[in-house]
Amino acid sequence: MENIKETINYLRNHGIEAIDFGMILGSGLGDLAEEVCDSVVLDYADIPHFPISTVPGHAGKLVYGSLGDKKVLMMQGRFHYYEGNSMQTITYPIRVLKALGADSLIVTNAAGGVNESYRPGELMLIQDHINFMGNHPLIGPNNDSMGPRFPDMSHAYDEAYRTIAKQVAATMNLPLHEGVYMAFSGPSYETPAEIRMARTFGADAVGMSTVPEVIVANHMGMKVLGISCITNLAAGMQSDLNHEEVVATTNRVKEQFQAFVKTILATL
Repeated sequence: MENIKETINYLRNHGIEAIDFGMILGSGLGDLAEEVCDSVVLDYADIPHFPISTVPGHAGKLVYGSLGDKKVLMMQGRFHYYEGNSMQTITYPIRVLKALGADSLIVTNAAGGVNESYRPGELMLIQDHINFMGNHPLIGPNNDSMGPRFPDMSHAYDEAYRTIAKQVAATMNLPLHEGVYMAFSGPSYETPAEIRMARTFGADAVGMSTVPEVIVANHMGMKVLGISCITNLAAGMQSDLNHEEVVATTNRVKEQFQAFVKTILATL
């Protein structure tokens, strides 16, 4: 709590005030932050108690301002378990967002398509998730002032928000899948055998992030909307995998993605 207070004091002293939506922009999707008006931009490295993002495609900046008629605080890049961070470090920004007054969170990520009907460049609305990371952000003592010891995850991704997102996609004539996101720890991509397992488990897409953030957001009673950009087919479904393809695909669809998110925000 003391760390959170120090972080919040720093952010408020640098012009960050009321927040309608917190947003996490995944690999290659950070350009949406350039659409923010009257922005305040802070480097993670300058923010007390914030770790530093080390992944290509993650700018490592906090961007505050207006997107349409909403006040947003965007993370251009996130922190990952595979970078050596603890689960508590990964989810620290979510605690900060809630303490600043944000009651809603939009999470985005780059994901591998497991569902055989998915194609690179398509978007998937996250309906539910599977935590296969081998750890959990709520392990350890619970702070009852932040949330319950045993939070319910039955509705981790807000149904009303998902309904609006689907209506927006239909209005934009934008193909939109809805499915289950399965999180592995990384940093290696999954094996073909692991992808066959994920499909058997009911996963439609796989990645290395998002789930810890969503768990903590639910712990604190935040409403969550999750969107995956399917950047490649998962292991065994194409010849090989690399991060360059992930970034290239998100760059190809970023204008469509940005328009989709902006329209959702205007509608919520």
